[in-house]
Amino acid sequence: MLKSYLNKIFQIIISSKKYYIVFGCSMVFLTIIKIFSYSFTDSLSDTTYEDYFNANYRTFSIRIPKNLNFAGEKVPVTDFSVHEAMERELVINTYWQSQSLLLHKRANRWFSIIEPVLKKNNIPEDFKYIALIESQLTNVVSPQGATGFWQIIEPTANGYGMEISEDVDERYNVMKSTEAACKYFNESYKIFNNWTLVAASYNLGMGGLKGQLDKQKVFNYYDLLLTEETARYVFRILAMKEIIARPKVYGYMLRKKDLYPVIPTKKITIDSAIQNLADFAISQKINYKILKLFNPWLRTNKLTNIEKKKYIIEVPKNGIEIYDMDGNYDGSNILTANDSVKLVTISTIEKDTQVHNKELSK
Repeated sequence: MLKSYLNKIFQIIISSKKYYIVFGCSMVFLTIIKIFSYSFTDSLSDTTYEDYFNANYRTFSIRIPKNLNFAGEKVPVTDFSVHEAMERELVINTYWQSQSLLLHKRANRWFSIIEPVLKKNNIPEDFKYIALIESQLTNVVSPQGATGFWQIIEPTANGYGMEISEDVDERYNVMKSTEAACKYFNESYKIFNNWTLVAASYNLGMGGLKGQLDKQKVFNYYDLLLTEETARYVFRILAMKEIIARPKVYGYMLRKKDLYPVIPTKKITIDSAIQNLADFAISQKINYKILKLFNPWLRTNKLTNIEKKKYIIEVPKNGIEIYDMDGNYDGSNILTANDSVKLVTISTIEKDTQVHNKELSK
């Protein structure tokens, strides 16, 4: 029946004045019908399979924006080496959809926390993309021991006054590690007086970058011959800036509900030791997992605090069930960068633990 019907269509096409055009279209149509009749089984020939692939799969080249810049500093995209290096990173990150999609989601949550810290320290907003490419906005640890969103190594952390002890590692604290990164950026800018070189120095180091500039007798990043990692570094930042800032241009059709919201927190000032963080978590009506997710800088199951130092622990302000069954979240329950949160001070943890233990014994 189908064969008879297709033969009739074929005869009509032959008699058409636009025979060649229509014939070509009909062949594509017949190929698709044939493919679906096979249900993609192994009996499908390689030629038929390749014809279907070529007729339906589409991959597009990426156009380099004319006004591309980092922190207001123009990128010389007419230089073939710059143009092609930029294109490489845009192509890789545009078509690495799973990774870039997750970065869109995480950026919506964390950039609103990072941006005010950059602004307070007079660092251009584009520097937030360094945290994104360094760690994918996760608390990872590199083989060299670089840690947290900003991938800070221990000597650098110590130099900027960050605490690293058995129980505490402030490199995992987004606010404090961003502050430390800002100190580095401002220190580097005093040397290079150029934000693009400051960004490159975050990968190579101030001394290493200055040495290359002196050796090669040039004055900007785009004229330098560098190791592949540093040579790609700024272009990776620029590529993610483009894709995150203009998602639709690169094929990412995201709704507000698709992005991760900032979860409102209550900040608790602690000035005493916590013998058991699980007990403390339950006293705050959460569990140990949630406590650690919101405070990854707490590295063990206790907080030793002999010197009575003040620490700020964050816990969810309105609970952890922020999504409904359809994946929507309540916009009125979302914290913005301008919201202020009153600190709740707890001078002794033992009282909360005693209350919790009494409740358990009932």
